[in-house]
Amino acid sequence: MIEIPIPGQRKLHLKYLVLDYNGTIAHNGEIIAGVKKCLIELGAKLELHIVTADTFGNARTCLAKVPCNLHLLNKLNQDRQKLEYVKSLGSDYTVCIGNGRNDCLMIKEACLGIAVILGEGAFSGVLFEADVICTNIITALELLLFPTRLQATLRN
Repeated sequence: MIEIPIPGQRKLHLKYLVLDYNGTIAHNGEIIAGVKKCLIELGAKLELHIVTADTFGNARTCLAKVPCNLHLLNKLNQDRQKLEYVKSLGSDYTVCIGNGRNDCLMIKEACLGIAVILGEGAFSGVLFEADVICTNIITALELLLFPTRLQATLRN
């Protein structure tokens, strides 16, 4: 668990990290350099969950050494599937990171939502639902590894 007091706001009690795969931690199906290292570090503090339609069919192989739960989505209503997944974990204890239209609902539902804008861009609606927007996935993950950065961004 990671506890992060946000000055002038609430205290975050994070147990779960839910991540989109392609466009968030992977580009063209391959994990972005440095992401595995961050995820392994975060796996000691949070329960990691990757939710994906696995467009390229290699997510399981790419995540083999990462301590995470891989959840494969059906083709239809992926936004609802991701939302229900976050609710099943407990929204009040979940941080979500994503970039696409199908990430909007889970990012809105989570106690902390982070949108990333990487190589495939980001859906404009996900930016409005996020608490924080990053232009690098390592930067986004490091907000959880180095909570004072997150406190500085979210404080009132």
